[in-house]
Amino acid sequence: MPLPQADFQSLKQRIPIDRVLARYGVKLRPAGPHTLSGACPLPTHTSQHSRESFSVNLALRVWSCHSASCIAARNDRIGGHVIDLVAILEGCGLRQAGLRLQDWFDGRATDPPPVREPARTCAPAASNPPLNFTLQGIDTGHPYLVQRGISPSTARLFGVGMYRGAGFLTGRCVVPIRDENGRLIAYAGRAVHGERPKYLFPAGFRESHVLFNLDRARHTGGSNVIVVEGFFDALKVHQAGHAVVALMGTSFSQRQLDLLASYFPQVTLMLDGDPPGRRAAEIIAQLLLPTTPVDMAALPQGVQPDQLSSTEINSLLARTTVAL
Repeated sequence: MPLPQADFQSLKQRIPIDRVLARYGVKLRPAGPHTLSGACPLPTHTSQHSRESFSVNLALRVWSCHSASCIAARNDRIGGHVIDLVAILEGCGLRQAGLRLQDWFDGRATDPPPVREPARTCAPAASNPPLNFTLQGIDTGHPYLVQRGISPSTARLFGVGMYRGAGFLTGRCVVPIRDENGRLIAYAGRAVHGERPKYLFPAGFRESHVLFNLDRARHTGGSNVIVVEGFFDALKVHQAGHAVVALMGTSFSQRQLDLLASYFPQVTLMLDGDPPGRRAAEIIAQLLLPTTPVDMAALPQGVQPDQLSSTEINSLLARTTVAL
């Protein structure tokens, strides 16, 4: 007699994660549009200082735990879908978890509330309000930009250049940062003579609530976006002719995931070719894969996109591999 089978794809699409967690008595609090967070309910969680590390994205139907113990227990995977969740909570295999979900919900979860439908737009981050000023006297033709391989047209388009005015960014190369709707929300200042820190941001600015250059990338008309770490990585990939956004580091927040999923059906990760960059790319891919196809562009050891020419960038992108 053939063993009973579970329709994994259907289960992942129709069964809300919060309904499953409710069966276990797990209570989470709202943490943003379509997002819940709270204490991690997983038996793999042994970290003492990261209890509030569990989150659920209702629109994307994925969950994650950012504690070191849960990540290590799942071979560096931060989260997953509803079947993964039940398998961990029940201590069983994926097939058994799928069958239990079928038994529990058996057609009763096919019509979730509208809030769980994937959103095509995201509300702007309240913590990064628009600025009420613009810096004047930015030198977009400064030799530093030429040294970094940034063309005059790219510098003018992005408004990047040396700032000679007064304030904490004096003597730094400033980079205007806009939200997904094109509103100016901050300036970052890059040291050009080895000063520390390398980058200065305004007090209270939250990098995790924005993707640099998303306002331009979302209007290119393409289905794919390249994700890089830094500002100058993004400038160089833009010069090579691609839609690109930058994380402003290797961390990846729930809001950044929401923004990517809202505007692009395909993502290519092109993070730095060092251990932190490669580890971050693997983690980000696992977070995106439940809903978004992901390709990986592997840079040579120690190489960053901003060190490459347009020809080299295009050559790497032509050899991407599919993340699994």
